[in-house]
Amino acid sequence: MSSELQSKLDYLKAYRENRLNVAQDVLENPSLFKELVSICFSPSDKNNHKACWILEFVSYEELIWLQPHLDFFCSNLKILKDESSIRPIAKIVQLLVKAHYKKGENSILLSEENLQDCIEASFDWLINDVKVATKAYSIRTLYLLGNHYDWIHPELQIILNKDYADHSAAYKAVAREVLKKIEK
Repeated sequence: MSSELQSKLDYLKAYRENRLNVAQDVLENPSLFKELVSICFSPSDKNNHKACWILEFVSYEELIWLQPHLDFFCSNLKILKDESSIRPIAKIVQLLVKAHYKKGENSILLSEENLQDCIEASFDWLINDVKVATKAYSIRTLYLLGNHYDWIHPELQIILNKDYADHSAAYKAVAREVLKKIEK
């Protein structure tokens, strides 16, 4: 028997408005959140990528809801293989890292192990064959992390300089922006 959330995901189309509607349902029913996170990291689930889309939108509003799930979330980043799942998760990783280093009530507490998982996944996405949006999120995430781990910026700089000529204008724009910041 399909759950309420699975039923919504079954009929979900990629249209932004549809994704926002399902995300709003989750925001109004926080009891669905744990199942949503679980589906995101179940690559064999046919709705896996759709759950990732929804988690991205929910995270814009309630990133703090991920706090109790961070060990699960971060340790499973490497199991994602589908581009449609990876892109929204890469964006969430960027949001989490930003929130971790931000002081205040909306900050997120990532453990050292969580941070290492985020670093590993971001480098993997950056060097593997994924679409430019995922690479852009990874570059920005690694830049932020490099402000706290002194080995990251030099590695990121090498990769960006080496790969620069082989990528799109969008990739080059992000690479230029980050390289400028690193070289300051």
